Amino acid sequence: QVDLVESGGGLVQAGGSLRLSCAASGSIFSINSMNWYRQAPGKQRELVAAITSGDYTNYADSVKGRFTISRDNAKNTVYLQMNSLKPEDTAVYYCYVDVSFDGQYQYAYWGQGTQVTVSS
Repeated sequence: QVDLVESGGGLVQAGGSLRLSCAASGSIFSINSMNWYRQAPGKQRELVAAITSGDYTNYADSVKGRFTISRDNAKNTVYLQMNSLKPEDTAVYYCYVDVSFDGQYQYAYWGQGTQVTVSS
């Protein structure tokens, strides 16, 4: 079992910045991909950013150049630095990780979500 604890959400004005964190704990052997998704009211959940164990990153077009995903493997933590925030970034943000307990099989876990609200 893995616990994911997210933090860093909140209310910010347009143009501002927030930094989200998601820390994984448990009997973890390794973590492959670490990802951030978001879901706005009435919309489907969408991938915002992803980072692999080799630090390869991928971003949604809507956040490229504004958001940066990073990870600290020693802390089993993934971060999302969000700059130049826009009202359309308002959503609940979820972390999603692929965890292995034995180096063979991967298991997916979701965080509980953290609200990000950007006012105009």
